[in-house]
Amino acid sequence: MATNVKIVGTDLRQVTVKVNPGTHLTDILEQACEKLKVPASKHLLSYKQKKLDLSQTWRTSGLVQGAKLELVVRSNTPTAINVALQLPAPESNLFPPLGRVTEKLPNDFTLWQILRQFESGRSSEGKNLNITARGVAQTANGAAAGSGQLYYQTPVLVIENRTLSTFADFQKTLSQLGYNSGGVLIRLSFQKTDKTLVEAMEDISKFFKMEEEDQKARESVPKPATSNEATASTDATPSDNTPSIPPAATLDHPEKSELDAAQKDSADNSAAAQTPSGDAMDVDEPAPSEHRPVTIFSAPTSSTPAAALRVDADDAFAPRVEHAHAHQRLLKTASENKRLPSDRELEEKAAAEAAKVAAVKSIRIKVRFPDNFSAEWPFGPNDTGATLHAEVRKLMANDTAPFKLALPPGKTVIRDDGSPASTLIRGYRLSSNTLVNFMWDDKVPVEIRKQPFLKGSAAGQAQKIVVPEVPEVDEKNEAGPSMPISAPTPTPRAEGEGSGFKKPKWLKGFGKK
Repeated sequence: MATNVKIVGTDLRQVTVKVNPGTHLTDILEQACEKLKVPASKHLLSYKQKKLDLSQTWRTSGLVQGAKLELVVRSNTPTAINVALQLPAPESNLFPPLGRVTEKLPNDFTLWQILRQFESGRSSEGKNLNITARGVAQTANGAAAGSGQLYYQTPVLVIENRTLSTFADFQKTLSQLGYNSGGVLIRLSFQKTDKTLVEAMEDISKFFKMEEEDQKARESVPKPATSNEATASTDATPSDNTPSIPPAATLDHPEKSELDAAQKDSADNSAAAQTPSGDAMDVDEPAPSEHRPVTIFSAPTSSTPAAALRVDADDAFAPRVEHAHAHQRLLKTASENKRLPSDRELEEKAAAEAAKVAAVKSIRIKVRFPDNFSAEWPFGPNDTGATLHAEVRKLMANDTAPFKLALPPGKTVIRDDGSPASTLIRGYRLSSNTLVNFMWDDKVPVEIRKQPFLKGSAAGQAQKIVVPEVPEVDEKNEAGPSMPISAPTPTPRAEGEGSGFKKPKWLKGFGKK
């Protein structure tokens, strides 16, 4: 039965791939990388932070229906794999008893390179093996027919339940087929084609020569260090794609050196023209809010909260004498009669709160997004709710979708208003670091909510939340002397007091003798 699988890319983009029980994980990887426009040769699939064996099918991988896979970057260091090639008859008779050759090869070797390695490698033990250049004469009814033209026999490789027989298949590496460790058995057979041996050799030389040139071109691309170095390397690259030219070779081409110097001067002049100066034309400079620093935190990788993973001793939850004394003081304070504050006391309280708010010069607000990513900004006394909304929209992939910003537990909503009454510090009384929850508006469709929330550039800047370790403190030494609760002074009570029944005066004389 077909099912849909979600793959999350390294930039948190999600794609959906339709799979069947017999679909290989390598095919899922290739389809996901094609949709995300990333090279499949540099990525792997993982599930719950465990890398998957790409050589298996969806049925045998053990993944549940609706599993969410992650795309991770593959290591650049190749690993060695034991490769066994099962030869057909009569070549298998040369290697008794199993009729196969084995060799340890890196997993970045293509299938064509593996076949060539077995032809000329030490695993063949000096015996002649012809795998990639076989030809057979045209026959009819077992007898030679025609001019004796040789036709090409292409190798057919069977790896588990997959058959590979084209030149494009032979360009796949063991890693792309899902073999990154252990060993693999390749069963070899041959199939006659309609091409002559000469035509096939020409196609092989052209096809694999183009592949080698493309691979060399990809490996020769330098890492982008700076823009000046990139410009210099571009200018110094000749049109015939030669590897490099030594500095002394520029002396033989003075025209090219003058051209490079002229281009460098023009680039310097254009950079100088872009530099603002006092005499230049006035240019609208961005407001300071546009350069507000932001810190983006990635979503937690575990579904269990970090506080639940901490192991505390059972004694930490047992009440002590200090807790009982504090509870007694609270009950005593709550039982006392209190009068209503006077007008003067109310004015003094309001003035103290206003002074406390005026003393706050800066706060940090963290907004938690629906995908558990979060972002934190610093804000000043003049920043309003509109400022906070604008900062959030800069990070959103769909910045036109309506949303709400609510303070916990969700009753107070920060409005998108730039009036003085909507200032974050004076209007909403935010005096310390605050957490704000992002909520979609009811009008937002489900398709937009399922899309990645952050932009790709913003998601790439995300960093993990580092939880500081709290040092263990001996609470017995930290606890100060508790205030003793004075016991009430017992007052003398008359006869019959303290009980539920009071003896009347006329009944007191009956008990005396």
